[in-house]
Amino acid sequence: MNKPYVKLQPSEVALLGGASTIYAGRLAAGAVAEGGESEAIQQAVGEAIQIAKLIDESVMADEEFD
Repeated sequence: MNKPYVKLQPSEVALLGGASTIYAGRLAAGAVAEGGESEAIQQAVGEAIQIAKLIDESVMADEEFD
């Protein structure tokens, strides 16, 4: 059997969740054109990363304390 193998780091899993939510919302709203799924997924991933960066700049995580 030739199955793909994927192992994501915790931060990647968090971004996967965010991007999936963004993409699912667009699908549910009918905002993804037929044949435009790949582009919509890429856009959702980019937006999830943008949100993560904003959070990282705005919030001090537990391990970032001196």
